Amino acid sequence: MREFLVEITTTIPEGTDPAEVDRRRAAEAVRARELASTGNLFRLWRPEGELRSIGIWRAEDEQDLHDKVLRTLPLRSWMNLTVTPLVSHANDPGKTGGAS
Repeated sequence: MREFLVEITTTIPEGTDPAEVDRRRAAEAVRARELASTGNLFRLWRPEGELRSIGIWRAEDEQDLHDKVLRTLPLRSWMNLTVTPLVSHANDPGKTGGAS
């Protein structure tokens, strides 16, 4: 699988029913756990003081990432995504195999 840096900013549309927001957030947490268990969601951070997420996601390719992973997120329609494909760096201290 390939790795991708994904930056996510979620903006809830004005006037959205708070119950809908709560429902989607709860479903998002469940889906994130599912994607972590399949290896698609590897790491996820929230920059201190910011309302966005930065994560390392895995998929066969970028199309697969969008179609089979990110599209399945319950909050997706409220998200703005920036996806950056990653390759190994020769000086990566965590590198365990050959160059990618």
